[in-house]
Amino acid sequence: MLSLVALTVAVLAPFAQSAMAATVLSIGDGDSISVLERGQKLKVRLACIDAPETAQNPYGMASRNQLKALLPVGSTVNLRFQAVDRYGRSVAEVIGKGTVNLAMVQSGKAFVYRQYLGRCDRQAYLAAERQAQAQRLGVWAVPGGITRPWDFRQGGAGDHSVGALRSAASSSAPVPRPQAAQPGGAKATCKQIGSFARAQELLRQGHSYLDRNGDGVACEGLR
Repeated sequence: MLSLVALTVAVLAPFAQSAMAATVLSIGDGDSISVLERGQKLKVRLACIDAPETAQNPYGMASRNQLKALLPVGSTVNLRFQAVDRYGRSVAEVIGKGTVNLAMVQSGKAFVYRQYLGRCDRQAYLAAERQAQAQRLGVWAVPGGITRPWDFRQGGAGDHSVGALRSAASSSAPVPRPQAAQPGGAKATCKQIGSFARAQELLRQGHSYLDRNGDGVACEGLR
């Protein structure tokens, strides 16, 4: 019993500490890096954000380049560990000259990952995203923002450019036109739209009433 307790403490020890120093070895994409921490190479997934995939040109590479600028190879950072993801990566806030995760959102190079925001400063991240959206920075250069990376990853194989995704969406099953979906021109509800991805497309087309809390995501209940 004592050995089991000792093992549990050993496994959880890194996550019980506020921050641990590490050296940046490489940048994977806009939300993943490799570091050397206490002589051990770790793959780190930046917590609470989701950056465009590298195939989402040009946004994915712009996001990666931004992270490289914030975290030069060889620089020292502090890691505020949160968890280990299903791929075995350490999930953490990365602290360099400020919180890098938050800086990525502020620059418009990453989205707030609302599904995994519980251990970060929710208000700070959402405020940063609203500001980036208002200034049309990075991923917000497109009205309503580009295809969210979590939607993009579910899109399957083929041409994954933003334009191709939009064309595919418009040529798929008909999307209810919000102003004519109900008698008398009433706006369509999220329930009538029925698809989270379709709701985002409608939001990007200007149907802002689908984003009731103004956070840049339509019909969040459809996720």
